[in-house]
Amino acid sequence: MKRVVITGIGLVTPLGHEVETVWKKLLAGESGVGPITLFDASNFPTKIAAEVKDFDMALIGEEPDDWKLQDRHTQFAVVAAHKAMCDAALWCNKSKAFQFDSERIGVYTGAGEGKQDFDCFAEMILAGVDYQADGKFDIGKFIKKGIEILDPIKELEQEPNMPAAHLAAMFEAYGPNVNCLTACSASAQAVGEAAKLIKRGEADIMIAGGAHSMIHPFGVTGFNLLTALSTNNADPKGASRPFDKERDGFILGEGAAMVILEDLEHAQRRGAKIYAELAGYGATSDAFRITDIHPEGRGAVGCMSKALEDAGLTINDVDYINAHGTSTSVNDRVETLAVKTLFGDRAKQIPVSSTKSVTGHLVAAAGGSELIYCLLAIRDGILPPTINYKTPDPDCDLDYIPNVARNAKCDVCLSNSFGFGGQNVTLAVKRFV
Repeated sequence: MKRVVITGIGLVTPLGHEVETVWKKLLAGESGVGPITLFDASNFPTKIAAEVKDFDMALIGEEPDDWKLQDRHTQFAVVAAHKAMCDAALWCNKSKAFQFDSERIGVYTGAGEGKQDFDCFAEMILAGVDYQADGKFDIGKFIKKGIEILDPIKELEQEPNMPAAHLAAMFEAYGPNVNCLTACSASAQAVGEAAKLIKRGEADIMIAGGAHSMIHPFGVTGFNLLTALSTNNADPKGASRPFDKERDGFILGEGAAMVILEDLEHAQRRGAKIYAELAGYGATSDAFRITDIHPEGRGAVGCMSKALEDAGLTINDVDYINAHGTSTSVNDRVETLAVKTLFGDRAKQIPVSSTKSVTGHLVAAAGGSELIYCLLAIRDGILPPTINYKTPDPDCDLDYIPNVARNAKCDVCLSNSFGFGGQNVTLAVKRFV
């Protein structure tokens, strides 16, 4: 079976758009959370989020006006992938630094849906209300107004597959092209499935990761209705507090994370730098409730176990776990239980942290970004902290690297991603030797 290594990384996050900048802020515990500015959230229960700031397509030399019809998540994906491809010395300044076989390079994204054109949608709703007929809704008038004012390109660009399509076109990736949307586990699942394509010999290189932006009225409304978001509006930077007893929900974030996966022999032939080996991938389903993790953590235990088995590792090999760690009451308690169930007496010896405490929850892009933080932890021997950890919870009693980053030997990391619907993914990465 072929070995898969990671040779390039790219990020667009609430902490910045350069990997080293993001990493520095993450280690320093500089929160990316603040008041929502992308829309008027003054009447919402949650008025805070982790937004991407100072972003446009000029970051990679593109003309922003050329991308005005493309959705925010697509733009994030393109910038992150461009940075990853350049980092891997495969593509710089729109010219290939290495002449790869275009039919042997593919794209696998875990990208979410784009946002609706809310102004147009509101106008359509108003057009459909017949005030002369007791306020009844006229679907014919609603549709007629939509035909008049909706932009067909914008409607197309909101589809979840569009980031993958744009990446394929930009980077001449004629190989496999897939998008999965498995909620918060999407980009982790995309990376794991992309690695399988390489292991099966169907591609030499895969651009893999995810992108999402749900900081819009529908996204915030939906999570508020699920009572999943923090309402600690008075303290934005302190609102995301995974594993803390006073946690009250997650902070919605946005962004993109892309990695370049490569067949080891292919990477060695071209002299590529290697961040780490993607050694294992485990995926399970809770098959339980749509929005609740199984109370015994059976899916979480299963995907961690499968990732270790796939990697040929044991529980004694793990140096660090990047937790899903959303800052919701149920997730943090059950993820803690799952770690203790699998690792037994060793559980409390393994450092565990949630980087969502700093970045917020990037939803479909979360797993990809957290994988990158694991790669950097291996590279630098530094483990990122869980910030805002003040009040211990008796149900959450692991070593969460509270508030301050830690120097530590780090050769093997697990990255957990658990999505609504019961999808669970763990990626295992190890130092390349």
